[in-house]
Amino acid sequence: MRILIIDAQGGGLGKQLITKIRKELPDVHITAVGTNVTATGAMLKAGADEAATGENAVRVCVKKADYIVGPLGIVIADAMLGEITAEVAAAVAQSSAKRILIPFSSCDTYIAGSAQFSTGQLVANAVEQLKKELSEAQ
Repeated sequence: MRILIIDAQGGGLGKQLITKIRKELPDVHITAVGTNVTATGAMLKAGADEAATGENAVRVCVKKADYIVGPLGIVIADAMLGEITAEVAAAVAQSSAKRILIPFSSCDTYIAGSAQFSTGQLVANAVEQLKKELSEAQ
């Protein structure tokens, strides 16, 4: 299974996701794509098998992924302080991969109910969903 992690800004969420996925699903292939080199570097250091940066990398990698994991903002044009272009949002939204998106109320988008969970809880929930999806796929 090919897991694609997409993150922006400092890559902190992507780093947390990769660290937890590596611990719980050590045999999956993880590709990390950051919208900037800082995000990409953080995810690569966390244990991604391969990494790339930028809009074109997102467009290419979503075609090869079985699962896409990242913040909800990756499907909202101009989210994450403008790092998510309309092309990135469309590529993620139109991908045939299954998406596991982590809800954050930021970038002028309020997600009801998300405030009651910590980032750690949201990451844990996303990884549990990924594990469930992978076990059902086998």
